Amino acid sequence: MPTGANRKAVGEVWHRQHRRGWYVCGARKCPRVDSVRAAIAKKLPFKCEIMICPARDIIKLASKDPFSKHPSGPDITRFVSVLAKRLRALPPLPLSLPSDHDWLLKIIAIQDRFVLGLYRRQMKAISYLGKVEKLLGVPVTTRNWNTIEKVAKILRDAKPG
Repeated sequence: MPTGANRKAVGEVWHRQHRRGWYVCGARKCPRVDSVRAAIAKKLPFKCEIMICPARDIIKLASKDPFSKHPSGPDITRFVSVLAKRLRALPPLPLSLPSDHDWLLKIIAIQDRFVLGLYRRQMKAISYLGKVEKLLGVPVTTRNWNTIEKVAKILRDAKPG
């Protein structure tokens, strides 16, 4: 179980709030996703999409090192967008915006509900991140790959046993 002032324990269920709306939850007996989603939504003073991923999916994604064959460096940010639901049909990949030759954002893979991509650290790239949801036709929430790795580490370290 993670430690820290922002951890709350209720019976055998714990959660830890992270910056930017991430919650890492754990339980020996996992509650139903619908009931967790409803409980979170009830506490929010506004309507929003809530993406919930099983810990095993986050751990599995992080363990695959999906960005190993793609460019990296100080001018490129790796990201993961979590889809509200799986896509019925996958778009042709890689999907580069605004163009293949002069891309600012590139979607390199879609694995289940995870969209993996890269964007260049330029102001215009942010506008293309906002278009991912419209291009795919489902709500998404996007996080830096470093955040996904940190969440995966918390989840691996918190495994009951």
